[in-house]
Amino acid sequence: MFWYDHHVSGWGWFTMSVGMILFWAVFIALGVLLFRALARPDDSTTSTGTPRGPGRSTAEQLLAERFARGEIDEDEYRHRLDVLRGAGDSGPRLSKS
Repeated sequence: MFWYDHHVSGWGWFTMSVGMILFWAVFIALGVLLFRALARPDDSTTSTGTPRGPGRSTAEQLLAERFARGEIDEDEYRHRLDVLRGAGDSGPRLSKS
């Protein structure tokens, strides 16, 4: 039953060392993953800290972002904002027949 006279050979030390390193690597990795999952920022705000609606940004927010980036000028911004809010003429309307 005790073939090695209670002494571990070179391969035994090697396998124990590799096993211990793997054990601690898995243990630390699980700890890091758990910490990251618990420390995750709230998903209801964007990276800039502005609140975000459920799912996607609203059309007015997207329009404001395009204006802030300089993709559209102020006249176009105001016209499109009026159209979104229903205050302006949205162009030709299709009649339902």
